[in-house]
Amino acid sequence: MTFSAPAAAPVSVAERHARIRTLANRLKAEGLAAMLLGPTNSLRYYTGLDWHPSERLTGALVHADGRVQYVCPRFELDKITAVTGNDYAVAGDILTWEEEDSPYALVAGALAADARLAVDDQSAAFIWLGLSRALGHARLEDGGPLIVAQRSIKSDTEIALLVRAKAITLEVLRRTRHWLQEGVLTSEVKRFVDAEHRKLGGEGGSWFCLVSFGDDTCLPHGGEGDRALKVDDVVLIDTGTLIDGYHSDITRTFVFGKPSDEFRRVWEHEKKAQALAFDAARIGAECQSVDAAARDYLTGLGYGPDYILPGLPHRTGHGVGLDIHEAPNLVRGDTTPLQAGMCFSNEPMLVIPGQFGVRLEDHFYMSETGPVWFTEPSHSLDDPFGENA
Repeated sequence: MTFSAPAAAPVSVAERHARIRTLANRLKAEGLAAMLLGPTNSLRYYTGLDWHPSERLTGALVHADGRVQYVCPRFELDKITAVTGNDYAVAGDILTWEEEDSPYALVAGALAADARLAVDDQSAAFIWLGLSRALGHARLEDGGPLIVAQRSIKSDTEIALLVRAKAITLEVLRRTRHWLQEGVLTSEVKRFVDAEHRKLGGEGGSWFCLVSFGDDTCLPHGGEGDRALKVDDVVLIDTGTLIDGYHSDITRTFVFGKPSDEFRRVWEHEKKAQALAFDAARIGAECQSVDAAARDYLTGLGYGPDYILPGLPHRTGHGVGLDIHEAPNLVRGDTTPLQAGMCFSNEPMLVIPGQFGVRLEDHFYMSETGPVWFTEPSHSLDDPFGENA
């Protein structure tokens, strides 16, 4: 079977400037002088700068007037200058600090004496504490709500990147199912999945890969050993890759051999729960209603209730984008209304303790008229990728 991943262009610097303008307007409306972005995916989202977190503050100040000032150690100046000078990053003034200096005093000096500062909620606690000492706690605000409100609504560019990433991972899973053989170790499967992701253009191969055989599939995040595959084992593979930083995250569960009648019954329950969750995703509905649709169906079959096993031990889904798990979530208590552009996983896992777990995970995005699958859900237990349909 020939595979060609859908085309997708990287996020442009023009789109990043538009994101910054939106953030600046929101800061102004809240009476905030600026947002400090730490070395997180929000820094990449707004500026294009992808920086590994360390004990030294590197980040960016986005001011309410739209200005961007980078903050970094003096010895990183040349690197920051080069990175922010490329075609996909936002240029800005760079504020530097030497090793004996306080970067938090540097940030404070870039603000008016009584200005209030929003702080990237994904930044490390030491950054908040350092800013609190330099500015005073009363001048700091949680920037998370502003960031989430913006990042949770994906643009057409972002959705295209997610489409490409997920298409690649689905093809890797299809290839992996055909490659499996008796005696193969979970570690060998992970290496194969990584290599196939690389062949198809996934950035850095597999960003993560969870492989479980047999009763290890009862554990949502897998067992600790390097297990060998046996005939009639349940197989659960959960993996993903990156395209321009945007995540895929897909799970397939099937049997290497002949499924038992009990497994087939539970697998069908899982598939139905996933479909009901998808159908419940309607513009304006609360996120928690999607979880309720899957969970109520399963409870009606005698699973649970709530998170009790046998049943569904975790939320039905999570937001996805530059982070593999983003707010909002498809979980009880999340009353966020579903809006066009939101993207979610749909994975109401079923666990039968001591026997097996079944997780079918695909993602969808909200269009103006309702949910749209990124990838086609499992066709059937015997033909999960619809090759014989």
